[in-house]
Amino acid sequence: MNDSCAANLTVALVHHPVVDKNGDAIAAAVTSLDLHDIARASRTYGVGAFYVVTPLADQQALVRQIIDHWVTGTGAKYNPHRRAALELIRLMPSLADVLDDVAAMAGERPRVVVTSAGMEKSDLSYAGLGEMVRNRCPVLLVFGTAWGLAREVMDAADYRLAPINGRGDYNHLAVRSAVSIILDRVAGDRG
Repeated sequence: MNDSCAANLTVALVHHPVVDKNGDAIAAAVTSLDLHDIARASRTYGVGAFYVVTPLADQQALVRQIIDHWVTGTGAKYNPHRRAALELIRLMPSLADVLDDVAAMAGERPRVVVTSAGMEKSDLSYAGLGEMVRNRCPVLLVFGTAWGLAREVMDAADYRLAPINGRGDYNHLAVRSAVSIILDRVAGDRG
């Protein structure tokens, strides 16, 4: 898939509203590993932007500090490849703000596609998502931290992507691993 098609694809990592292991809505902490690894995967697969969504001021400050270090600070000179990846990060307080930003960039509201390891009813395959992106439809691919996206986010989405199925009963990938697998399935070079 060429970069101009993949640029129609944006990724959001939502830290609120997500659920804990008991199913209660929470705001989860940002992790540096997620920022670095998802930004690197997003840059590798030509994603247009990587949104980090958290309403918490202390978590926003952490994200800004990491971005500043790697994009304009000492880290930018030390590792230009990392700078190129972390330049994709856009910090937003809510998913509604992300939708507005993507719509402003794309000229239309994106199709919102949610992911979940425990997806009960999916209505979109990886091939279908890849087709949307190849047809230049703006797509926002939404991932949740903690134990996944809150029900309200899942219910408001346009599509629910089929879960990643491994071998056996265990299905609890790190979100950064899931993002990489899904981006490769949707935007990877199959030629």
